[in-house]
Amino acid sequence: MSVTNTSDNKNEADLKSSTAAPKRQLPMKQLVAGGVFLALALLISQMVPSIEIAWVSAILLLTIYLFAFEIVGVDVAAATIMVLLGLTGLFAPIMGLSEGLVPNSELFNGFSSNAVISIIAVMIIGAGLDKTGLMGKVANWILKVGGTTETRIIPIISSTVGFISCFMQNVGAAALFLPVVSRISGRTGLPLSRLLMPMGFCAILGGTMTMIGSSPLILLNDLILTSNQTLPADQQMDTWSLFSVTPVGICLVITGILYFMVAGRFVLPTTQGEDTSTNTMDYFKEIYGLDCEVMEVMVASDSPLVGQTLEDFETENSVRVTAVQLANGKQRIGNGGLARTVAVEENSVLAVIGEASALEAFASKYELQRRPDMETFSEALSSGKSGIAELVIPPGSQLIGKSALELRLRNVYGLTLMALHRSGQTSHAGQGVRAIEFEPGDTLVCHTSWESLARLERDRNLVVMTQSYPKEELRPHKVNWALGFFVIALTMVLFTDIRLSVALMTGAMGMILSGVLSIDEAYEAVSWKTVFLLASLIPLGMAVESTGTAAWIADQTLSLLEGMPIWGIQAAVAVLATFFTLVMSNVGATVLLVPLAVNIAIGAGADPAVFALTVALATSNSFLIPTHQVNALIMGPAGYRVPDFIRAGGIMTILFLVVLIVMMNLVF
Repeated sequence: MSVTNTSDNKNEADLKSSTAAPKRQLPMKQLVAGGVFLALALLISQMVPSIEIAWVSAILLLTIYLFAFEIVGVDVAAATIMVLLGLTGLFAPIMGLSEGLVPNSELFNGFSSNAVISIIAVMIIGAGLDKTGLMGKVANWILKVGGTTETRIIPIISSTVGFISCFMQNVGAAALFLPVVSRISGRTGLPLSRLLMPMGFCAILGGTMTMIGSSPLILLNDLILTSNQTLPADQQMDTWSLFSVTPVGICLVITGILYFMVAGRFVLPTTQGEDTSTNTMDYFKEIYGLDCEVMEVMVASDSPLVGQTLEDFETENSVRVTAVQLANGKQRIGNGGLARTVAVEENSVLAVIGEASALEAFASKYELQRRPDMETFSEALSSGKSGIAELVIPPGSQLIGKSALELRLRNVYGLTLMALHRSGQTSHAGQGVRAIEFEPGDTLVCHTSWESLARLERDRNLVVMTQSYPKEELRPHKVNWALGFFVIALTMVLFTDIRLSVALMTGAMGMILSGVLSIDEAYEAVSWKTVFLLASLIPLGMAVESTGTAAWIADQTLSLLEGMPIWGIQAAVAVLATFFTLVMSNVGATVLLVPLAVNIAIGAGADPAVFALTVALATSNSFLIPTHQVNALIMGPAGYRVPDFIRAGGIMTILFLVVLIVMMNLVF
């Protein structure tokens, strides 16, 4: 009795402890940092010219504090800031304000903004292209070229996305490649967090390679023409052509790729979710003693295996063939294609599954050319398409009393039997497992395609125990519709003046109306965490700009530049633009700073057009925190935290500034 009471008391204490966990005090580091930010806010309040700027500066510092120290999730932090801005309308008299910092009628405009709607649309378009299997083919090509190593895959993905970002919005390029990178991660076992950040950063950098690669660069020529209206004739600026900025952009993209190739293993995170994920093969090894892997081999013309059927050699060598590509290129996999009577041809390719020692002995015995990486079957046998599953023979099953050989289990059901578990005993391949007659309660451990497994869930003769597998229904017959609407959207983006969100939503709705995606699948494709993060930050950018806070910060910074050399003034302008793009939209930062940069350049005797271009490029230097649309997009799928961006993005920010200033002075 006393033992029971002790256990109950302990469980009750544990329950109270876990219940009270959210109420625990903040760590000392966060408390100290909070005190520092509060003191800084009080200091700024004594320096600013108006009470509105004082309050906006305080809220701005609070935002940075919540993001940097992860007091709550970034989407929760952003939504909280949005609500606080809305409440300033209610408490304006107490705060000394004549009105709220952001009108309540405009507080939620971010959810209908061009940027947010565009992100929703590109997520749907990307999901549609992936649903047709097109993204899987792209991933297959990247794996074929780059192999399965991080140092080879990252440059290929990053350079491809960087190039695409030259001609379409960088967030669109990133969203398009998100499913590709996800598939590559699944096939190679590389954590998604090791691949998405290089891809995202290079998507941002790729937008600097042409004058249509990012919104600030698209906007720049209009701003130059506007500034020309107030300048004397001898100081008029010429607009920039499409590829004027290409040399600078190429160097920035190369810098980003080299950075991750050299320092990636030090700065790229492996997220907690990926570290703690269940390892399926470990489970089957522990429960059934099944320690198997898949090997791809090439059968040479002089191999003793040529002419033998699968039935001739599988049991003897304790291996199972799960896929065959014949000499004519035709593949036989799973149900309806891979019977035990299939004969091995010269120059054919086999995917063989078994224990490592058995595979080595098999390859050596028959003089097979073992491939270190899966090439022929990288798509068909990827973890997203196939794997190990458990099935149980229920009472009343028509399979009772029959063996796997008799049922032709692999050819009819698509199940490659690896082990059979009965009454606490497990029989493996090579121990005559296929000749054992099935009994009620038998557990079959099989290698199968997920498509076959999904079909067997409707078969009453088997009970599928494995549930956590990708139930993916590809629609390759819809690929023309998907490509058609993608091209329509891209054409509208590149060659018309229609709003970006309208162009992309045209493609997204085309995917839905043509049946590429169902409406439920479209909803599931959207990362609502990303949507709330971006939409909630837009009111803060409005407040920073409308209250004069941005202009005040710019004036204070620029007043410190007197007496500096031209390249130093240019560098300071780039740093200022970098700061502003972290706390407001890059378009807003460009609109605000280009006129100031033009006036500074004229006063310093520099080229105002070059200074204006410096601002438009520096607003792409958005790597420190996930406020850029691309960073917000990849944050959720990869499980990134703000410190991950600070660690990797801090160095990238400095490299960006150095390369930008050096190249701008060399080229212009």
